[in-house]
Amino acid sequence: MVEDGRAFCLQCRAPQIHVQVAESDSVGVTPITSDVEESPAVHVPQVANFDHGHAMQPGLFNQRAAVKAAVWAGCVGSFIGIIPVIGIVLTGSLAVYLYRREARSSPTSGMGARLGGAAGVVLFAVNAIFIIPIIVMHAQQQLIDELMQLMQKFGIDTSNAQFQGSIGDLFTPAGLAKSFVVAVVLTAVGGALGAMVMREPPPR
Repeated sequence: MVEDGRAFCLQCRAPQIHVQVAESDSVGVTPITSDVEESPAVHVPQVANFDHGHAMQPGLFNQRAAVKAAVWAGCVGSFIGIIPVIGIVLTGSLAVYLYRREARSSPTSGMGARLGGAAGVVLFAVNAIFIIPIIVMHAQQQLIDELMQLMQKFGIDTSNAQFQGSIGDLFTPAGLAKSFVVAVVLTAVGGALGAMVMREPPPR
């Protein structure tokens, strides 16, 4: 090893070469940080899909569909109402069925009773249109005989004097008032029963 400060090696007389190694300056790399702050997440509310086929939920009342169902059921009920009691009850249930088809929702029992009662009012009004002129023209007996013949074709026994008397009372002002009450009550019962029977099962 050659000592520092000598120009030649003492053994081989070779000139000494001084090599200076420059220290590399460590360059500090500054990490590049983004000056742009991360924008906060924007919450976009999700809009539920609107199904036009099931726009009405159970428990809601569609007045337009109710009026349409009551009118149709009352008009049809003027024909099926010829069956004593059962025909009038079925008129109320028919109103519920027509309402379900129109509104596409299941009415509650209370709504069914209202639908049936409204159908009963229409049923009475349709019958009154034909009965009132008969009362005014005093042609009740002729219509009673025709009704008796029609009921006999359906297998209804009309020989009972009390039954004949009740038919005759229908063509009097007092009988019309009783018919109105009976029609509304029985159709309301039919509407409530129809709503209970046709109610959709709860989702599983």
